[in-house]
Amino acid sequence: MGKAVFEDLKIAAFNWAMVGPLTLKFFADYGATVVRVETSLRPCVTRTSAPFKDNVPGINRSGYFNHFSANMMSLSLNMNTPQGLNVARDLIAWADVVMENFTPGVMDKWGLGFEALKQIKPDIIMVRQNGFGIEGPYRNLAAFGMILAAIAGIPNYIGWPDGGPLPIGVGAYTDSISPRFASAALIAALDYRERTGKGQLIDLAQFETALYFLLPGLLDAAANKREPARNGNAVSYAAPHNVYPCKGKERWCTIAVTDDAQWAALCKVIGKPDLAADPRYATLQNRKTNEAALDALMEAWTIDHTPEEVMAVLQSAGVPAGIVENAADIFQDPQLRERGLFWPMEHSEIGMFTHLGSSMVLSETLARSSTPSPCIGEHNEYVLTKILGKTDEEFVELLAAGVLE
Repeated sequence: MGKAVFEDLKIAAFNWAMVGPLTLKFFADYGATVVRVETSLRPCVTRTSAPFKDNVPGINRSGYFNHFSANMMSLSLNMNTPQGLNVARDLIAWADVVMENFTPGVMDKWGLGFEALKQIKPDIIMVRQNGFGIEGPYRNLAAFGMILAAIAGIPNYIGWPDGGPLPIGVGAYTDSISPRFASAALIAALDYRERTGKGQLIDLAQFETALYFLLPGLLDAAANKREPARNGNAVSYAAPHNVYPCKGKERWCTIAVTDDAQWAALCKVIGKPDLAADPRYATLQNRKTNEAALDALMEAWTIDHTPEEVMAVLQSAGVPAGIVENAADIFQDPQLRERGLFWPMEHSEIGMFTHLGSSMVLSETLARSSTPSPCIGEHNEYVLTKILGKTDEEFVELLAAGVLE
């Protein structure tokens, strides 16, 4: 194997919630040295949110934090002290990249805005991954995931024709979108610096990244003045098109028939070949007109079969169908296991814990699965003495002064 892609990259992370770790995970897994600055005085929400290992709460026991934070270091630092700010400045002088996703103004309050960072290190790259960006009337609004998803209009697309908008099941939805944009932007900035020697500021608004998932609806509104219709699982171009109950407790399978050939194949599979020519269902338009009856017909068949059976027999006949996997299914999914997506690692407090690996497989430089998610402040001594060059006496002084909290 060759040298890790980001082996020489150094990142100082001033992060909160999920968007930071999900962005930095890509770089950490491929060799970057990532030091996350945090504090036990106001621990990250991902450290204090359930589920906890063995259902025992603890600042180092959250599944949220540990699942996404492998291969990173934790420096616990009280940024509201002069000594803490001095350590932060030393860390920035060491780093190639500073990433933050606080509400705009927090870094500036500490004297760590982009202009100040350039005084510390002229070629620094700063990634500001805030909710709404550093400009505009929304710039000071807190970036809660549920709020970001709502203001982007996503709930308007979710729900049933006779009901109102529904919230997204995972509240911090934009936290999972924004990191893809941030990673690409940072790689571009690194390339630019390698060619020119110049750093730059990346101002990324999570609000705006969410809109890329809504483009058809936005274009329809702009061109036709038409707002999205909430149609549950129905779409205009397919029927049957739904999630159907299967044999077993809370077991489901999706079926999506997009043309008459697939419909005829499905009819043969369920033992009703004559339905293919039934006037009620022979064309897509007629299937849409009689969709309620069609869904009832499908449910009567799927309920007697496991979702695995439904998927296998329909896919073999050329009909799109897929299991709705639950968490246990995903954890044991043979496809994911074969590709090594889950990394079991021994954590110092909670024992063996499964971390999320890399969904990208590079043939020459594999992602590393070497260091479990850190306990808070676990790398204080290493970062201060080995990375920043502090003496043992200086480390003890910081410790005694309550700076490393």
